[in-house]
Amino acid sequence: MEENDVGSAAERDVRAELPEGLETAVRDTAAAIAALLRGGADGMGVRIPGALWSAGEAAAHLALANELMAELAAGSERPYGDGTPQSLAAANEASLAAFGQREAEPLAAMIEEQAEACLRALRAGGADTTVVTPLGTMSGQVLGSYLLTHMLGHGYDLARALGRPHMLDADRVELTLPFLTAVMERVTEPARAAGTTASYAIRLWSGGSFGVRVEAGTVRVDTRPPERPDCTIAIEPVTFLLMALGRLGQWSALARGRILVRGRRPWLAPRFPGLFTAP
Repeated sequence: MEENDVGSAAERDVRAELPEGLETAVRDTAAAIAALLRGGADGMGVRIPGALWSAGEAAAHLALANELMAELAAGSERPYGDGTPQSLAAANEASLAAFGQREAEPLAAMIEEQAEACLRALRAGGADTTVVTPLGTMSGQVLGSYLLTHMLGHGYDLARALGRPHMLDADRVELTLPFLTAVMERVTEPARAAGTTASYAIRLWSGGSFGVRVEAGTVRVDTRPPERPDCTIAIEPVTFLLMALGRLGQWSALARGRILVRGRRPWLAPRFPGLFTAP
């Protein structure tokens, strides 16, 4: 083996890998969404409940977003808003206006193909490669989690519109945590955070957890919960993701027993969701 070959092998050995299960979750989620579209091909004009988009428009957005993430993972620079909700919404509408495809089969194929292209690029670059995204700079590992999170949110919307079961489950939700915790500080609502001083422990029933500290209008997220939080929120995983993505309100979740609260200041729990804008 030549010296250059040894160096290349060593680089491959130290290159960080994607989290266990992420590739399978991305691939299976893309396949589940594609199956939804193919099974509901005559429903592309149906409106997403509570939204302005039709199923065809949501599927087109998802196909375009997967393509965008694949290009970002491959190292391309693709400006797409400035990270604010308003700019991202405007960029979404502009991209949809320029892309006329709304039929189920071509979109299903594109969603799967571009999810796979993103995974290939992430494998080639490694999980620790830095990429620039619409929501800031992040590692390849976080971008993979972003891809999964985005597909799960819109996959849920499509399932509701087409009257089919959704593909969200506890294992997939656990894999969204790297992205969600990475962007929480970026999507903080400063005006609401300004009036709160608190430490939170967020614990998913499936085992995932993280900590959030709110002080002087700023939010700091830690991958580990604080030892003595003011408020601990234990939440069913799918409920957590739907709330994080703005698909579900907290009061119905509380009424159904999907959120349990404890700690020295449990009354802080209802404030938590309002500290953030859904990414």
